[in-house]
Amino acid sequence: MTTANKITLTRIAMIPFFIYFAAQPMLNVEEYKVGIFSFPTCTLIALILFCVASFTDFLDGYVARKYNQVTDFGKFVDPLADKLLVASALILFVEQKAMAGWMVCVILARELIITSLRVVAANKGRVLAATWTGKVKTCVQIGGIIIIYLYYIIVGALANGIAFADGDGVTAVMFIPHADGMPLLLTIVGWVVTLVTIYSGYDYLKKNWDLIKDGAVKAK
Repeated sequence: MTTANKITLTRIAMIPFFIYFAAQPMLNVEEYKVGIFSFPTCTLIALILFCVASFTDFLDGYVARKYNQVTDFGKFVDPLADKLLVASALILFVEQKAMAGWMVCVILARELIITSLRVVAANKGRVLAATWTGKVKTCVQIGGIIIIYLYYIIVGALANGIAFADGDGVTAVMFIPHADGMPLLLTIVGWVVTLVTIYSGYDYLKKNWDLIKDGAVKAK
């Protein structure tokens, strides 16, 4: 097995550990202190695991290209690992009320549609090259997930620091404007990620519409 594929499998192996820590209450502050602040330990660990796993996505691609280790196995497993990681984070965000459920449904629908399109293209001997919108979509999704985790880590630390200093139990969440019951920052992040994802899917479909059109009008 190539080094690049081993890196990809390592990313997949990290996902269950990420899910475990990400599934814990995001504002649950434990005894990890810096000064008067205590950080949401599980959320911090989840963020670290997510960042490391996301970095391996870049690393395995770099190793595969530099050392000519591009394989059919890697072409199949690498995007699968990416989608499993991102989908896990987004689905857990819905449970944690950090992102609207309909947004996650739209994002996952886009991924399934484009994956199906890639299968159709492969059956026709055609490879769908990654577009710049697809690369931007991936960066925005990863960046959005990181921002949401940072938000909860910072809010958790501030909330604990305020309670520690004043003893009044006031949380930092109360000082952040809300929209539809969700912190405004998280609403904005969710909209940005969703809209970029939708546009990326539209771009793929537009550039490869001939595949869909041919499949709809031509019998096997």
